[in-house]
Amino acid sequence: MAGEVEGEDTELSRDSDQEEEEILTPAQLIAKLEEAWLNEKYSPDLLENKSEIVECVMEQLDHMEQNLQRARKGDLKVTIHRMEMERIRYVLSSYLRSRLQKIEKFFPHILEKEKSLLEAAPSCLSPQEFTFAKEYSANCEAFLRGLVLKHMPPNLQPLDLLKAVPKPNLDSFVFLTVKERQENILVEPETEDQREYTVDLEEGSQHLMKYKTIAPLVASGAVQLI
Repeated sequence: MAGEVEGEDTELSRDSDQEEEEILTPAQLIAKLEEAWLNEKYSPDLLENKSEIVECVMEQLDHMEQNLQRARKGDLKVTIHRMEMERIRYVLSSYLRSRLQKIEKFFPHILEKEKSLLEAAPSCLSPQEFTFAKEYSANCEAFLRGLVLKHMPPNLQPLDLLKAVPKPNLDSFVFLTVKERQENILVEPETEDQREYTVDLEEGSQHLMKYKTIAPLVASGAVQLI
């Protein structure tokens, strides 16, 4: 899909000790969006936000739309590029929708995790998502208090959303493909009779593993969920 995109190269900034900027072609930018989309779609936990990629893709779509408006009407390329733009918009909306669904499902734990982050640590939420999560949490609590809790005995009225809402299941299994060779990955035992053991993940190989075992590799980009 990414090979069909035409547009301007995009500067994607990275936060580090020294500010760096990565120059991406449109095809590379869409490939990064697709990678973020698949990881978010198949991960049981909310991943670090990719707001820079989202913003760059939206800018690229605007640029492509302007180019198509200047193109000759009836040109077959216009139809092909419009179809490609619709596919990109679908991936973008699906990525954002997946994130919002997880925020709604796990909001107390996500907000608690945000509170415990160190100042320099990357946030899982974009500023807009953080505002949404706080408003959603406040609305849920107000709804439960107004509809149910105020009618219950005082000793049952306290509400602990962290206990009431389930956590993401990090023990769930995910399929993955290895992008960079990894050595000595510690695998936890499935039963009491088993012991911990290590495995090497060869580049290009595919595996079915517990998410929490490979979560750091997803974050670093060493593996891709599929």
